[in-house]
Amino acid sequence: MSGGNRVLVVDDEPGLARALAITLRASGWDVTTAADGAGALAAAAEHLPDVVLLDLGLPDISGIDVLTALRAWSRVPVVVLSARQHGEDKVEALDAGADDYVTKPFAMNELLARLRAAVRRSAAPADGESALVEAGTLSIDLARRRVLRDGTEVRLTPTEWAMLEVLVRNRGRLVPRRQLLQEVWGPAYSDETNYLRVYSAQLRRKLEDDPAAPRHIITQPGMGYVFEV
Repeated sequence: MSGGNRVLVVDDEPGLARALAITLRASGWDVTTAADGAGALAAAAEHLPDVVLLDLGLPDISGIDVLTALRAWSRVPVVVLSARQHGEDKVEALDAGADDYVTKPFAMNELLARLRAAVRRSAAPADGESALVEAGTLSIDLARRRVLRDGTEVRLTPTEWAMLEVLVRNRGRLVPRRQLLQEVWGPAYSDETNYLRVYSAQLRRKLEDDPAAPRHIITQPGMGYVFEV
């Protein structure tokens, strides 16, 4: 794959990390590995990967803490890898800024598809695309993938941006939950409505004057979401 092919693999299981690195390199990825949280943060700063594959169970600091530290300065897509099956762990990871969540054991071809999708969602838009949408104190530049609120840039994760972009392109119209999940996360996620709750809450915290009484990102219960200008 050309462009967007640097991946940082963070896992403290040497056998799994080695197997992932071999498979990813065979699929055209440029792979860097780290065995703990401190090494992961150092590698992310040095190599500036296009996507991070992050195991939650690390020996020094938790994967959630790594994710939080990473999100303080980077929007790189992060796909979390975890042996934990519980829904609350998934929501915690997504809430901390993860873009996707893969549970061990996993199929390698699915993991590769998730990584490609994460990079694709964060990629730059097509040349020549230009659209500036004004909504109250918000200025949303679809071409430059930037959001200003009262003139100050708002930092969004790639998945937050992807969800906002779908809503803004369909502004004034209901976007059904299934459509939103499929466009942002892919066909396999059409029933993961908890993702929408997590990400709509994150977007409201960042973009709405009063997240509890949103003016722009409106939920239609049981149906979907509308972006109101």
